[in-house]
Amino acid sequence: MPLKIAFQMDPIGPIDINADSTFRLAIEAQARGHSLFYYTPDKLYWDNGRVMARGWPLEVRREVGNHFTLGDEQDVDLAEYDVVWLRQDPPFDMGYITTTHLLERIHPQTLVVNDPFWVRNFPEKLLVLQFTDLIPPTMIARDLDTIRRFKDAHGDIILKPLYGNGGAGVFRLDPNDRNLASLHELFTGLSREPLIAQKFLPDVSAGDKRVILVDGEPVGAINRVPQAGETRSNMHVGGRPEKIGLTERDLEICAAIGPTLRDNGQIFVGIDVIGNYLTEINVTSPTGLQELERFDGTNVAEKIWQAIEAKRA
Repeated sequence: MPLKIAFQMDPIGPIDINADSTFRLAIEAQARGHSLFYYTPDKLYWDNGRVMARGWPLEVRREVGNHFTLGDEQDVDLAEYDVVWLRQDPPFDMGYITTTHLLERIHPQTLVVNDPFWVRNFPEKLLVLQFTDLIPPTMIARDLDTIRRFKDAHGDIILKPLYGNGGAGVFRLDPNDRNLASLHELFTGLSREPLIAQKFLPDVSAGDKRVILVDGEPVGAINRVPQAGETRSNMHVGGRPEKIGLTERDLEICAAIGPTLRDNGQIFVGIDVIGNYLTEINVTSPTGLQELERFDGTNVAEKIWQAIEAKRA
């Protein structure tokens, strides 16, 4: 049956239609006969018991510079939709968290993907703490002396904001570095949030693997290789995507975390693996669909919609 689909996402005009995973999901949904509605997170609101959004009926096409058409702006009751996609990019701030509280009011009668309760409770750098045997030595702290002890113990570390994204604010502090106190001063002056420190993994020079899971099952991976002289491999900061397969260790990691993701409504997830270690579990707005499709010919968007349609049926 055709479904009524609403996408809560960042502005659609500037997106890169050859890389954006939300666009690929919309293209696939439209091809399957579903109707689309689009709104930005600031247009989501609660009104006298109803979760509402102001937005536009949407048509999409793979034409650079002419990739979408909007219908007339209107206010809709999201409880009347079959599926709502929670797809705005982080940062995972109070604005983001508020949208999960509102969308939770209509889920699961309206299927919100990913489940907003568990998106709120599964921040990418915190969910991994459930799997301590899979992750590198890790500390979450705000106190400078505590972080300094971690650095003294491991020598070469990565320090980054706990709720950051896209590689922003990620620093490598090697044994000779003298900037920990200055960075701590900078971070704590901008936010009251803790920081996350992890032992530096030299295997990152060979790439940071993004493994995509659909309803808890791995469907493929892409490798993201950092530029020369760069520690970060995120594509937002110039990381180069390349074709790669799944190793036995990748499958072991997925088998360990998959049931938690599936049982808690996390249909589309991207995990990050460096060498033999899990470093993040991305549930807020994972990416990589189009790169994986180009490298492997795997239509992950189709698999995602098959999982959603089965749940709606």
